[in-house]
Amino acid sequence: MLNRKTVFSASVLFFLGTYAYAQEKEPVQKDTVKTANVEEVVILGSRGGARSKTDSPVPVDVFNLKESSVVLPQTNISQILNAVAPSFTSTIQTNADGTDHLDPAQLRGLGPDQVLVLVNGKRRHTSALVNVNGSPGRGTVGTDLNAIPSFALNRIEVLRDGASAQYGSDAIAGVINLELKRDTGKLAGQVSYGGNLTPTANDHTGDFDGQNIQVDLNYGNKIGKKGGFYNITWTSQFRNPTYRAGTESGTIFNAYNAIEKRALNDGVNLSSLFTNINTTPNSSQLVNYIHQYAQGVDYFSSAFQSQIQGANTISALQGLLTQDVTNQELDARGLTRKDFNMQVGQSKLNNHQLFANIEIPINDNWKVYTFGGYSFRSGTSGGFYRRPNQSRTFTGQYINGYLPQIGTDIQDLSLSAGIKGDWNGWNVDFSNTFGQNSFDYNIQNTGNTSLRFNSPNEFDAGGLRFSQNTINLDFSKKYDVWSGINVAFGAEHRYENFKITAGEEASYSTYDVNGNIWDGTAGTRPTDFFGNVLAGSSQVFAGFRPENAVNKNRQSVAGYADVELNFTDGLLVDAAARYENYSDFGSTFNYKLASRIKLADNLNFRFAGSTGFRAPSIHQIYYNVTSTLFTNNQLLEVGTFSNDSKITGLLGIPKLKQETSKSVSAGLTYRIPAASITVTADGYFTRINDRVILTDQFTRANVPTAAQEAFDAAGVNAGQFFANAIDTETKGLDVVIAHNTRFSGVKLDNSFAINLNQTRRVGGIHSSGLLQSSNLESTFFSEKSRVYLEEAVPRVKASLSHNLAWRGATFYLRNTYFGKVTGADIIDANGDGIVGANEHQQITAKIITDVSVAYQFTKNVGLTLGVNNLFDIYPTKNLPASTNNDQFIYSRSTSQFGQNGRYVFSRLNFNF
Repeated sequence: MLNRKTVFSASVLFFLGTYAYAQEKEPVQKDTVKTANVEEVVILGSRGGARSKTDSPVPVDVFNLKESSVVLPQTNISQILNAVAPSFTSTIQTNADGTDHLDPAQLRGLGPDQVLVLVNGKRRHTSALVNVNGSPGRGTVGTDLNAIPSFALNRIEVLRDGASAQYGSDAIAGVINLELKRDTGKLAGQVSYGGNLTPTANDHTGDFDGQNIQVDLNYGNKIGKKGGFYNITWTSQFRNPTYRAGTESGTIFNAYNAIEKRALNDGVNLSSLFTNINTTPNSSQLVNYIHQYAQGVDYFSSAFQSQIQGANTISALQGLLTQDVTNQELDARGLTRKDFNMQVGQSKLNNHQLFANIEIPINDNWKVYTFGGYSFRSGTSGGFYRRPNQSRTFTGQYINGYLPQIGTDIQDLSLSAGIKGDWNGWNVDFSNTFGQNSFDYNIQNTGNTSLRFNSPNEFDAGGLRFSQNTINLDFSKKYDVWSGINVAFGAEHRYENFKITAGEEASYSTYDVNGNIWDGTAGTRPTDFFGNVLAGSSQVFAGFRPENAVNKNRQSVAGYADVELNFTDGLLVDAAARYENYSDFGSTFNYKLASRIKLADNLNFRFAGSTGFRAPSIHQIYYNVTSTLFTNNQLLEVGTFSNDSKITGLLGIPKLKQETSKSVSAGLTYRIPAASITVTADGYFTRINDRVILTDQFTRANVPTAAQEAFDAAGVNAGQFFANAIDTETKGLDVVIAHNTRFSGVKLDNSFAINLNQTRRVGGIHSSGLLQSSNLESTFFSEKSRVYLEEAVPRVKASLSHNLAWRGATFYLRNTYFGKVTGADIIDANGDGIVGANEHQQITAKIITDVSVAYQFTKNVGLTLGVNNLFDIYPTKNLPASTNNDQFIYSRSTSQFGQNGRYVFSRLNFNF
């Protein structure tokens, strides 16, 4: 702790000391440094053209990736922003199915689906994945930022203000614009290698894991002589998993497992002697084999051996052979408890991306452009270990159990093309943008237990696909009135399609003793030795069924107007309005008013107020995944039901409608030119009504009588649903202080930024229909869901960074403070022996230190060495109740900074 405090304190002193030194040594007029992060012009948030960040009426952050990519430890967009932007949060997930391969991203503590992403100013499509597991952003659909290579970007602009009136749905928290490179005349590249060097690597045995190799190439050249160009980026990444489980502490083997292992060693598979233990045709043969091979288990006591030999029926043996023999059997098989660990940590990932940015002038006034790319990401993550003593494990095929794996193939395609230019003084931009994201599941190293010996070990479990096509026509014109007026208006048409594809039959079906799909007849399902029925579908992830398959679409049309009035050089007013109509839920009208008032030459006051909306994603309306259970002699459905399903209608759950918001913000910007310091401070408040959430499971037994009748009519036993169920308020403060200077041949950039935010549910829970009951509100919006919404993301996040360049060397230092978060599990956190209804573990605040050094050997070749998380900081360890037999040493349901520990890397940089 002393070392970390020393580095942080030195960092602060470095910030202040260099400022004082620069003032003493250098006259003001000689400071010609143009920093990457201060006083850059911004386009986002205004249709009136570029202006400096401090003159913008709304807060915008600018991050120059083209320059900083040399020294940053992070290589993908989500993790870069998580490190450098305090208002942004994204953490690699673990053991959360598909979410392991797509990091949910949040801005200002709001949901992943409440921030709009643009590329070169054009709307980016969202992912096909619905986050349905226990993690921040549960029930939302976000944008897959990591489908775009960070090496293709020139810079990132982050608008931290509601902007639905300007950009449409989703822009409640703000807008992120990814600006692509336009470089020409050179080939630039990076080859990076790194991994996690930490004592907790490889399930806390130490050494090195999570190796990551990444190759980035960028080439651009001119087209013609009038400013045309093309710029192409290729990225390939090969990432190994990390392993952060502890040591499996639960029971693994029972006495029957020990006996069947001895039999198998002698060529006898006991599972081949029965399919359903209750209808074994030759039970005496099985009993005799158990008597015979029990004698080969040398650690059975003589008394226990006598009991076994004296048991002459299967039922008598069933009562004896559940005895736990884990420790003895591990020794006998030459195994350890760690051999039965889950794979907890980042997933394995291979990622390949191609992106292009092209612009060609037609004449002096018009140009055509296109940009887009293709990415293919193949990921593998682990599920829960299927142990030999569990009925979901068919030991006839997996004598030691198995660790099932969820494989995902994520393909992302985007293409935007348009023409823009000058028409009678109007700037015109007409474009079409297409995007598609698909998420296909391939479940590996697993089995459909009900198929026993006939089960494959790999399944096509189906997949998800989302497509979006957007047509935009935009006009803008400046008038030389007062200090300038800009008028903009335009129209948009958007088409969306969501598709669920069914998996192969064995991935979702349950089979009977004859290998046919089970028809519900009692006593015809396969069982284990103890009479427990063997589960159907592919273990760890059941495939989508034909009944789940959908192919739905919708359309929207919108029109907007935006007027920017510069009454004087000191007074700017921006007003915007937007009307939008959706084919599935109707229309919405939103507006925004923003202003910047110059109080002094270098002091501005700015404020904004707006209404906003987020259309329920087409995924949230139609996503469904169900399975069949046999309950009370009935085949009944359980799972997630779509908003247009029969059960949803019978229960009276309303059709999803748009979320609506009201936002206000106010702030100050201040420049000290003599010191090259810029300060911005912005407070904000956002009220969101009718937020769409994913409820918990309602079971038939726990709902009112009228609702039970609806469950019966629909053939459903339990279900969860998407609903407009809560209202929230978010308030916060962003402060950014930036400083840059040059002295004695040294270029120095310093930056401090902090985000304070709090989101909380306000008002009652909007339960509805037949589920409108006070005792069901905790199911509509559970305590866990409240934690994911309000406390799983840091309320305080700050960063202090320094970038010093001297001759061919660059030194980079950043300290990031991640505030405390709350674990979602309801446990006895204070150790008083009582589990309170709202009792959770607190995960304390931590500081993460990154450092790197880059040296340019020649103008063409350089090398970077660095460390992310220099002091190998980890989150607070879980209390035992949350560890799942010591597998989850750290929380998997919060978003702070991850659990991979220290990451060391080297990077070869070149350009020709």
